[in-house]
Amino acid sequence: MDPDCLFCKIAAKKIPAKILHEDADVFAFADINPQAPTHILLCPQKHFASLNEASPEDQALLGKLQLVAADLARKHNLLPGYRTVINSGAGAGQTVFHLHVHLLGGREFAWPPG
Repeated sequence: MDPDCLFCKIAAKKIPAKILHEDADVFAFADINPQAPTHILLCPQKHFASLNEASPEDQALLGKLQLVAADLARKHNLLPGYRTVINSGAGAGQTVFHLHVHLLGGREFAWPPG
């Protein structure tokens, strides 16, 4: 954990959040600035800033993030369509430097996204 990281503070319960999933590897919570009717952030318990810091040892964890996202999509009735997004770096729009997956749903999405 990084003591200065916003998402690490949420994981440690130092900052309140609407937690929607939590296990030894992953926690998920409702985004406070939603960009869709359903906007959930999924984070590894392990702190790393972005995909750039992920290593081969993180392969299972990265896969688990997507599987938890799919499970949350089912639980939140997003099966007509949803999007998962990982922004890596400020140039891609990442503002909190703890790897996280955005799960967005509840509306139609356009392509290309950016």
